[in-house]
Amino acid sequence: MSKSSYLFTSESVSEGHPDKVCDRISDAIVDAFLTGDPQSRVAVETLTTTNRIVMAGEVRGPADIDAARMEAIARAAVKDIGYEQDGFHWKNAKVDCYVHSQSSDIAQGVDAAGNKDEGAGDQGLMFGYACRETDVLMPAPIHYSHAILRSLAEARHSGAESGLGPDSKSQVTLRYEDGKPVGATSVVVSTQHNEGLSQQDVREIVRPHVVNILPEGWMCPEEQFYVNPTGRFVIGGPDGDAGLTGRKIIVDTYGGAAPHGGGAFSGKDPTKVDRSAAYAARYVAKNVVEAKLADRCTIQVAYAIGVSHPLSVYVDTYGTGKVDEADLAAAVQKAMDLTPRGIREHLGLNKPIYARTAAYGHFGRHPDADGGFSWEKTDLVDALHNAL
Repeated sequence: MSKSSYLFTSESVSEGHPDKVCDRISDAIVDAFLTGDPQSRVAVETLTTTNRIVMAGEVRGPADIDAARMEAIARAAVKDIGYEQDGFHWKNAKVDCYVHSQSSDIAQGVDAAGNKDEGAGDQGLMFGYACRETDVLMPAPIHYSHAILRSLAEARHSGAESGLGPDSKSQVTLRYEDGKPVGATSVVVSTQHNEGLSQQDVREIVRPHVVNILPEGWMCPEEQFYVNPTGRFVIGGPDGDAGLTGRKIIVDTYGGAAPHGGGAFSGKDPTKVDRSAAYAARYVAKNVVEAKLADRCTIQVAYAIGVSHPLSVYVDTYGTGKVDEADLAAAVQKAMDLTPRGIREHLGLNKPIYARTAAYGHFGRHPDADGGFSWEKTDLVDALHNAL
């Protein structure tokens, strides 16, 4: 194949996947703290296994959000996902909480004091990406992988497909011609199901959710449509495999179609640039593409712990840019304050808006009226043009 004609694959996992259960619990705790005090500091990790939930981390915020409250939050999250199974049940699981107060050494580096502005919560590099492959300016393979699982989850929650369980995975391989996606060559869906359903039964339950999500004419050949390839998926979720917060960072972002800095999002308040700067980078990249300054755009920002301004801002438009990349990098920094405080205030991140991000991707979603997914807005277009 030529360089412009190739196959590319991305995967997604559902809200009931063991790692995503952990992301949901951690983000629900972030939301609880931000509800009580928008300036709370939270870094909470969760582990799940057979009827066991363990939370650990450090926090600074309302004193009434104690171990008992966090246990209740965890159980409510698991119940909402839909786990009422012998091996993992929201009511019967044992919950341990090892969350403690934030380190004073970290706090003094992050907090604003005197002439010092609020610093980054850690060193690191974050990436944002946007392209014209879908109407939400996301790479097509991850976009459709997420959408298939969301469709299955909505059917399960509504009762339309009562035979499905919470745990599922999808994988979509698309064929690209002249650099543009034109159809699926294979689709893989593995979904937890009730004991009485056969592999063929599950295949026919899943089929319309794939056909209806993919654009017309994009369905893969029948022999490349794989549903529960092992033949059986009754034992699932944390009973089938242990889960950890932050272990699906490629699923959370661009499905491998763009670089990743390595930092996870879930369980972290917005002073952590792992989360907030990755959101800002996506916001800027999306607005660059929306402004017709490029057809594809990657933004990288880098920070040092305790330092407010980014150490570098890098822009790559893959030869599709309408302006010089150095000029675009300068314009980005004029159009938006990329300090931790500037990002939080511009995007309104000190709100309880994070539990909803824990599954089906942090990007490519539609902005919510209460400020959720604010980084998906395209309201920076004029500022970018003015800066140029």
